[in-house]
Amino acid sequence: MPDKMLHEIPRDLRDLYQKGATALQRQNYDYAMTFFQQVLNREPACLECRQALRAAQFKKSGGNTGFFKKMLGGASSSPLLAKAQMAKGKNPLEAMQIVEQILDSDPSNTMAHKILAECAMEADFPKTACFSYEILLKNSTKDYDLSMAYGAALAKAGLVAKAEQVYTDLMRAFPQRGEISAALKNLSARQTLSQGGYDALASGTGSYRDILKNKEEAVSLEQQARVVRSEDRTAQLIQEYEARLAAEPANLKVMRDLAELHVSLKNFDQALAYYEKLRSASGASDPALEKAIATTTLRRFDQVQAQLDPAQPEHAAQLAQLQAEKAAFQLGETQKRAERYPTDLQIKFELGILYFNAGKLNDAMSEFQKAQANPQRRLQAMAYMGQCMAGKGMNDMAARKFQEALKEKPVFDDEKKDLLYLYASVLEKMGKKEEAIEPLKQIYEVDMGYKDVAAKVDAFYSGQG
Repeated sequence: MPDKMLHEIPRDLRDLYQKGATALQRQNYDYAMTFFQQVLNREPACLECRQALRAAQFKKSGGNTGFFKKMLGGASSSPLLAKAQMAKGKNPLEAMQIVEQILDSDPSNTMAHKILAECAMEADFPKTACFSYEILLKNSTKDYDLSMAYGAALAKAGLVAKAEQVYTDLMRAFPQRGEISAALKNLSARQTLSQGGYDALASGTGSYRDILKNKEEAVSLEQQARVVRSEDRTAQLIQEYEARLAAEPANLKVMRDLAELHVSLKNFDQALAYYEKLRSASGASDPALEKAIATTTLRRFDQVQAQLDPAQPEHAAQLAQLQAEKAAFQLGETQKRAERYPTDLQIKFELGILYFNAGKLNDAMSEFQKAQANPQRRLQAMAYMGQCMAGKGMNDMAARKFQEALKEKPVFDDEKKDLLYLYASVLEKMGKKEEAIEPLKQIYEVDMGYKDVAAKVDAFYSGQG
């Protein structure tokens, strides 16, 4: 039972999730947590819902995770921790439900997150496990055991490149540990499968041998996992799969494999033909397939653009027309997906960006307003909302939006720098130069090279004489 996306769970549960997301946006954290828990009780594999629940739990705690809070939380949750430990080996799903009760009142409980991660791996929810390990590693960045477990979860989830980075960082910190190099070697097969377009097989949904219908194809995939597949080998595989499709014209997996193999060779027209054939044959809505068709079409636009001859006098006109067609396709396709999957907040975020880039600020604001309910995109959506408001001359509202986003961003990373810079820019537009310099100073103290911050801060102090 692998991790599920929101659109993969029943409609009644999606409606419950949406109620929870609305409650979270309105800061009704108890209601939000109740709705999210109801969804997870029936669909514990829904990662987006668990992420939203965690956001509600942390917000309810008000960020109060100091020593006194931990002592109280640890004391009150110890019986539940013991109960979760006992359930872990027999029924990991039950243990996960118990752990969520602990996290409701103590979202920073280290032991609870460890149990949840271990149970998620046992239940074959590797992305859920990754989510818990990421929370744990925020406060224990150099913990060897946690990092190794995180790498294993990433690998099982099919996030091979990220797992490789984790192991590489560990290798630098612990060069004497032989198990790290062994883990890196084990990733090579997954990496080859990922590059070849077989992400679904390496995504933690089970052994690819189990889902293949014949032993010969399994052997073929194992060969691909041991070596980087050359173009000649890819062409050979295409011939083998075409022969198989001729014998099994209703085999949807072979159709998808052929499309992905053609994508790897940049034969985008052939790939799109197979994707369309797959869509017609399946007869059901498939968000992943629709996304693949859209991505391949966009890559086809880029390919045609690269083939234009800059020396030709009509090059500029051809390029402008092609870029306009690409933008129109991307916008139209995303609009259709947004209508087809109205509860998918990621699509709303993508649509908002396209509207924003097209200068359609009112439409963009509408999409970003909804996308804020997605915990993974909330801060980005808020940043775009602020930029839309500033673009419409609503500078005071934009400033408040940036302030709101900054309150939810305790970590000083690139995203926070962007928010501080945008906030300062709006204050400058409002003529509040004294106030505008303060966020710029914060950036200056940690990264003098960020944009033109150094020049602005230096000019400010020079102006003071």
